[in-house]
Amino acid sequence: MAERAALEELVRLQGERVRGLKQQKASAEQIEEEVAKLLKLKAQLGPDEGKQKFVLKTPKETLTGKYGEDSKLIYDLKDQGGELLSLRYDLTVPFARYLAMNKLTNIKRYHIAKDFDIAGQFDPMIPDAECLKIMCEILSSLQIGDFLVKVNDRRILDGMFAICGVPDSKFRTICSSVDKLDKVSWEEVKNEMVGEKGLTPEVADHIGDYVQQHGGVSLVEQLLQDPKLSQNKQALEGLEDLKLLFEYLTLFGIADKISFDLSLARGLDYYTGVIYEAVLLQTPVRPGEEPLGVGSVAAGGRYDGLVGMFDPKGRKVPCVGLSIGVERIFSIVEQRLEALEEKVRTTETQVLVASAQKRLLEERLKLVSELWDAGIKAELLYKKNPKLLNQLQYCEEAGIPLVAIIGEQELKDGVIKLRSVASREEVDVRREDLVEEIKRRTSPALCIC
Repeated sequence: MAERAALEELVRLQGERVRGLKQQKASAEQIEEEVAKLLKLKAQLGPDEGKQKFVLKTPKETLTGKYGEDSKLIYDLKDQGGELLSLRYDLTVPFARYLAMNKLTNIKRYHIAKDFDIAGQFDPMIPDAECLKIMCEILSSLQIGDFLVKVNDRRILDGMFAICGVPDSKFRTICSSVDKLDKVSWEEVKNEMVGEKGLTPEVADHIGDYVQQHGGVSLVEQLLQDPKLSQNKQALEGLEDLKLLFEYLTLFGIADKISFDLSLARGLDYYTGVIYEAVLLQTPVRPGEEPLGVGSVAAGGRYDGLVGMFDPKGRKVPCVGLSIGVERIFSIVEQRLEALEEKVRTTETQVLVASAQKRLLEERLKLVSELWDAGIKAELLYKKNPKLLNQLQYCEEAGIPLVAIIGEQELKDGVIKLRSVASREEVDVRREDLVEEIKRRTSPALCIC
């Protein structure tokens, strides 16, 4: 233990030296030399070093070769020490690497506001159905408009390509072409397959007969009877899993939100089974609001082989997950608020405790404490004698809907003046009734602020 503690201290000191050299903008050769020393020290700590820390560092080689034609969306970086790093818009590959490095075989991960993953060996389609249920719950609660979740399976796509005559070496690149069908016409996709990727027109037409189909579980059952597709082992496995998936989705009450779409390909190379993507059918148009077209707002799928790529012994950990398109969803919300000339609330505060005269800090502190104890989200300005106008302006800027104003007369009368920031209407509320009145006014169902 003493030896390890001493080694950890050396690692810490060497890390500080490297950081110091970078801050001083030392020469690349000097930094590279010190980084090499740091890595050598870390190697002496063994594989358990930092095991409990959920850190997703992403060297360039980790991402290379995992995204197919979408690799152009990887951003390469190089620090002063010469270490190659990369940025990518999802965390699936770094997450798989983390599982392999830490020998984890079962974990459920939620990355705040963006990703959800389930890793582990479970019965077919149960985790997949849960991911789709979560995706539907998130999109429904955000109230950004009607949406549809397209589902497909990589095994069905690969089986389809095989029976259509696509060479094995072209599966992934043709998959990327098919994935463009939600943006361009079939003729444009066919021209790309034939003109740029070397397929014959006959093979492309055969693919077109399949990828232009979409429906529900009835389409799955229809394809299970397809004389060619049903004879392909991969496609058959995918279709049987999709049939089971639809049974679970029906039990979860979301089958009406799901469409089996053979044009969905998801151009990422690491997917191995079920894939899905949520798209907005239409954006609600309110008075003064322009229609928005933002396409996909969430996506995901099964990636059973990715962890094994990073495990020294090639041990596989089945995984399935989803990612929410936070930036696209923000664009919808922001444009809607802009069209309605509404301000974006930057706080969840329900009420600001304000004073109308000087020397009322103690009274403001007493009242805000009472409101906190009652579960009201309240705040006050950190000044002894703030001007009332400044307090009201703060509420307008931050989007706080109510102001509880204390004045000398209100204290004598045993009331609090409650002001609506939006309408500027004021009413006197007895102090003992203030909590209930704030709750009533800020209730999502009423919102009469």
